[in-house]
Order: sequence, then C-alpha cells, then structure tokens
Amino acid sequence: MIFESASSKGKCDASPRLKVRQGVSAKSNVQQAVCELATQIKQPNIKICLAFFSDEYDPQLLGPALKKYLPGPVIGCTTAGQLSEVGFQRGGISGASLASDELSSFPYLIHPLASHAEQVDLIARDIQQRLAHSASPAFGFLLVDGLSMKEEPLISALYMALGNVPIIGGSAGDSLKFKQTFVYYDGELLQNAAVLTLFETTLPFKVFKHQHFQPSETRLVVTEADPDKRLVQEINGGPAAEVYAQLIGTSVEHLDSALFSRFPLMLHIDNDYYVRSISNVEPNGDLKFFCAIDRGVVLTIGRGDSALESLNRDLLKIKKEIGEPAIILGCDCILRRLEMEAHGIDDSVGKLLAKSKIAGFSTYGEQINSVHVNQTFTGVAIAG
Repeated sequence: MIFESASSKGKCDASPRLKVRQGVSAKSNVQQAVCELATQIKQPNIKICLAFFSDEYDPQLLGPALKKYLPGPVIGCTTAGQLSEVGFQRGGISGASLASDELSSFPYLIHPLASHAEQVDLIARDIQQRLAHSASPAFGFLLVDGLSMKEEPLISALYMALGNVPIIGGSAGDSLKFKQTFVYYDGELLQNAAVLTLFETTLPFKVFKHQHFQPSETRLVVTEADPDKRLVQEINGGPAAEVYAQLIGTSVEHLDSALFSRFPLMLHIDNDYYVRSISNVEPNGDLKFFCAIDRGVVLTIGRGDSALESLNRDLLKIKKEIGEPAIILGCDCILRRLEMEAHGIDDSVGKLLAKSKIAGFSTYGEQINSVHVNQTFTGVAIAG
C-alpha cells in the first residue's frame, strides 16, 4: 500500500513543502518485506526514512536489508505493533519517507547506555554547533531499547544538555514477549542502545503529549521503593499491591493488566500530570512499574475519558494550530492499544490514526522532553 501526503495549512498544494510517502508490508521474508516497503516509499529528495517492524524478523538479516534498500538516513526499531495507514498494524513492517528542501535530519547513536552521560555531552556539543549556524527550529526524536530500563536518566540528560530543543520518543517493543528489543542504526539492530535524531526544519511542527486520563481525588504516597528495579514495595505504609487493590475496590488476586490499564497512577510535574503504569504484581506483593518510582513520591489514581473522543479532540487542536499535518510521528503505549481492544474500539481508533497520517509504533514507554511516561501518546506533527 502507498499513502502520499502533500498538504500545506490544510490545503493541497501542487508544490508541497513536504512530501510524505508511507508503506506497509506483511511479508514474513525479510528481503521481500523491506523491498516491498522500499518500493512504496520511494521518491526523489528523501531526507529520512523511518521503519518500524516486528521482532519476528531475524535481526541479523533485517539490519543489512534496511541499509541496502532504504535511502538516506534510516531510523527505526522493533515494536509491540505499528501505526500505519492500515491503523493498528500487527506484525510485518511499516515506514515512511520524508522529502523536503526545508528539512534535515541527523541521527546520533548512544551505545552502550551505561555510558550515556559522556556520549550525551558529545552529542549536545555537536547539536549546539549545528544549531548555532542554522536559523531553523529543531526537535529531537528518540528511539531507545525498551528493556534497558535506562529511559529516565537518558531522556533527562538529553533534555538538559540540549536546552530548549523539544524531544519526543518511544521505547522499542517485542510484541509483549519482554525478551529482547532493538533499535536500528547504520545497518545494525542493536540492544542496550538508543538513537536520537535531530530534525531541523522551517516547516510548521508541533511536539505534543496526549493521554485520556485525568487525576482523581484518590492520592497515595510511595513509602518504600527500589527505583533502579522499578519496584514499589510499600504504599501508605502498607504492602503495595494490597493497598493499591483496596484503593481501586478489588483484591490482589484480581489485579491484572486490564485493571492496571483502567486505573493507572499519575505523577504531578510542573503543572501537568504524567502516567506511571503498573506492569505486574511480584510474588512477594511488590508492584513492578514500567517507569522508575522513588520513595516519597505522591501519586494520584487516574480516571479515564473516552479514548477515541479525546484523541480526536487533541488532533483537531493540532490541526488548528499548525494546519493540516503532512505526517505525525507517533509513539503510542501498548497499554493504550490493549485497553482499546478490551473496549472494542481499536478499529475505530486505528481508522482515526490512519486518517490523521500517523506513522509510528506501539511502545514499551514514551518520552516527552525530560520525562519518561506510560499509557501515553507522544508525537510530533509536521505540516507542509
């Protein structure tokens, strides 16, 4: 399939400032899948290609194939599902090419993540030099190993080092296997790695965060935690799982992913709320989170609005602000998709995603500026 966008401030233009071509392939053979995608997104003057793909592909074969068949800088990662012109895509590969004289992209590899501090300093210096000689606004797009548990220190260090450059991103997935996730860089699929891509552009763009949860009146305090392991051991002075279950009106035995997605916890930072989702209950009654939670943190239980209506509302706001997007690069938490599937609205939401020209993936976590979050959609809309 091929999807081409050529829009400028809500109106089609014979000479669009940004040309976008999207494609998908469901083929299981690596070479055939990448070739099919490459054929669909081929166009002149490509400044970057994006590829999001199933973890079922052999990483030793996929990396070289992406380098061979896709032109220009290429970024991508394994996923828990893709966002493409077919909506929520399961399996296969999807991607897009962006072509414009008003856009440049510069991917930076961060590997290994244990030494990210030194690498971030070097990257920040290079980016600051680039921006000092450019009049174009910029944003960062981060893809990171979703099982590294390094997202918090990495995104914090990047945002602080880059100053006023907004950043959005997502954590790579592996279709809920939680065994190995990869990011792509220059012909290789890498673990324990991240790729930050700097986009410079004079095109209108909007970095945003969307979630369909609002804080309730129910608050709690984390009284014992192990942030490095993303474990909360005590809440309000009692066993974490027991207290959480009582607060949402159930028992520990009934806690599962469906309840976690319905009743996420929210953290208040700088006049905004960010979702902190629970992964599972440990055998000893600890709560394992998808984000680091520290002792002494005050959290609020979230209550959900209509996922479809709230997403449509926020997308309309973006359109009013920058005009009709030619593409939206999106990082959408897998927990959101699971919740939508449980409520039977995933097809409707998927159609809205496709209609809105969203290219991206279902993630194991999302990043927005300096914060790592869950059960959230982070993205950047680019008009053209």
